Amino acid sequence: MCIPLLLQDKVNVVEDYVGEYPELQSKLLQILDSWCEPGVNIRDITRPYQGLSRYKPEKFNHRTLSKLVFRLLDRFHVDPALCPNVVNQRHLRTLNYLFYKRFVEKTMTEENWADHVQSTAGDSRCLQGHLVQLLLRHCPGRAARWARHWGLPMDVLPPGLAEELPELHTQQRVEEATKADNYEDSKKKDCYQLPISRENIHFLQTWEETLQCWEKVLQPGQVVGVDMEWKPSFGMVGKPRVALLQMAVKDEVFLLDLPRLLEQAELEGEKEKEKLPQFIQMLYSDAAITKLGYGMSGDLSSLAATCSALKDIEKQLHGVVDLLTVDKQLQKGCGEWRKDGRKVDGLSPEHSHEERGVRQREKGLSLLVHHVLGKPLDKTEQLSNWEKRPLREEQILYAASDAYCLLEIYERLCRDPESFGLSSDLMESLVGKRSIKPRAKKQLNKQEALSPSGQQCQGSQMETSRAPAPVSPREFSVVCDNMLQGLGRYLRCLGVDVRMLDNEDDHRKAAEIARQEGRVILTSGLPYQTLQSQVGEGRCFSVNCSEKAKEQALQVLKHFNVQVSLSDIFSRCQVCNCDKYLKVPRERMRQLVEGSRQASQEPTAVCPGSQLCDVTVPARDTAQPGCTAHREQPEELERRGADAVLEGGTVLQVDAIPPGVLDRAELTDFYCCSCCGKVFWEGSHFGRVVAQFQDVLLASGDAQSVYELS
Repeated sequence: MCIPLLLQDKVNVVEDYVGEYPELQSKLLQILDSWCEPGVNIRDITRPYQGLSRYKPEKFNHRTLSKLVFRLLDRFHVDPALCPNVVNQRHLRTLNYLFYKRFVEKTMTEENWADHVQSTAGDSRCLQGHLVQLLLRHCPGRAARWARHWGLPMDVLPPGLAEELPELHTQQRVEEATKADNYEDSKKKDCYQLPISRENIHFLQTWEETLQCWEKVLQPGQVVGVDMEWKPSFGMVGKPRVALLQMAVKDEVFLLDLPRLLEQAELEGEKEKEKLPQFIQMLYSDAAITKLGYGMSGDLSSLAATCSALKDIEKQLHGVVDLLTVDKQLQKGCGEWRKDGRKVDGLSPEHSHEERGVRQREKGLSLLVHHVLGKPLDKTEQLSNWEKRPLREEQILYAASDAYCLLEIYERLCRDPESFGLSSDLMESLVGKRSIKPRAKKQLNKQEALSPSGQQCQGSQMETSRAPAPVSPREFSVVCDNMLQGLGRYLRCLGVDVRMLDNEDDHRKAAEIARQEGRVILTSGLPYQTLQSQVGEGRCFSVNCSEKAKEQALQVLKHFNVQVSLSDIFSRCQVCNCDKYLKVPRERMRQLVEGSRQASQEPTAVCPGSQLCDVTVPARDTAQPGCTAHREQPEELERRGADAVLEGGTVLQVDAIPPGVLDRAELTDFYCCSCCGKVFWEGSHFGRVVAQFQDVLLASGDAQSVYELS
């Protein structure tokens, strides 16, 4: 039944046919494995079926069959020992791969290589002999040592080699020691170096030790670099199980010995068993904590396979930033990005791989580190046996570097995204095309906020204590960090007094402005840790970096209990933040426009940044009575002539009014910013903003007006 279907490339039908019958599954796998036995010619098997329609014998070869068998073993949870031929072929390919990594590519240490060779070859004389034959071509001394180690007959070696073994062994040890010293010097010069001291790397094997990690990682506004390590499976059946979980925060790295911690929890009872999964779930589901990773889907899949209590963790993600998304954006096109942000067609001579003694071009996280920080990661410990204890010092430093470099990449990209070809609003670049989707329901930040009395409210305490006293947008002033310009524009639309850092400004300038002008700092990611210590309690707020600008604005309004009314919308100039408008009737504006066109061509004063406002927005008359805006009278324009220059030299930007706007009968008035001269009029943008923030306005008691507008 199955063979004809397989020869017609209907593997899915075969899988369904045996899907509920374990004995048929085993029989099918044994048949497929028998076709992979050395010396078997698959054409002899397929020849009797040549009359089949859609006959595709070319689909049948040893490599294709091997992949199919391993997939079915995994799907049906069958013991791989049932398929010795396929397993043996996979081990042979693994030994070839290990040989290449160690002696051709030279990106694997002797100790790691020996570990994997020993576990792969095991007690199989066939596999042991295969490795010895590989070694004879490149390093006969090492071949003789492994032959003696496994007790292989000396006739597998060339004549006389066994007698020369002691001398070869001594010579080789000296050569390897010299190479190791040279490699360490080269690594320090050419690879990323961990910027923290060794005592700040903590290897945690007990729950008591893990509590110090819990306390530091689960802080609102914290940024955590997360990575995981497991023993390489080299294509064998089953998902890898996480052997080490790394969590990096500013100046510290925690390495959690996951197998040991889970084993202890099993012995201590049901209640203790839940603690570690609960800690990991709290971390990944908390929107107030930014989690950084690289290719997080694979990590989380292995984490779920390691601990059944975490099987649904991918459905609970919140506040996650996968830097693999950034890497893909950086690599768009055929060029690459150097440390200085310039795009080049290939690596520059000063960063060439040949000079570093590495023949293979970097890839993955190492390549991203090279692009952003200037030096690649040293990946020689990547294929370590991470289940073996104790971990070597090199493994500990490698694991810590893999997690900590994520923090440095994130900080660098936040500080200067445009030099790497990313959007100035970095959050849109990072979150816009995430590879992992968060929960649909948004979760608000649980962090420090200013209570009505000025005291600090913390996380869960805020839920039970009374909320901060309501404030109006006119009473609420903020300074937005330079990666949150989108948030700043939304808040300004709603009447909040907003200052925004320029792209080139240092984050610390936000603290300066906040202290001088009594503003609240709005920031995100790593800068929060620095800025919160430079201002009073509750005067620095870390917005959720995984949200869009609109959701961030709602988050800020709710956190600080800002009550927005219709009269607040567009009560501030969207260009310069001024709240003083001049109301000009339509006919008077028509005169000013005509006068400006007839006047001599003189440069018009334009407020810096006015090009950012690419839509016209209304400054409604209803918005003015509640404002502290100074209103100049139109008569003052008469006295100054057709140039429309206000007191202080501000020139009204009447030339920016598109043709036809003055002919719209529904427009009776125009509103001019007295600071930068930008001209606004009523349009559809007002209704759109009202609709977007309807929930906030409803809470302010403007329900009827909102419904009428929407």
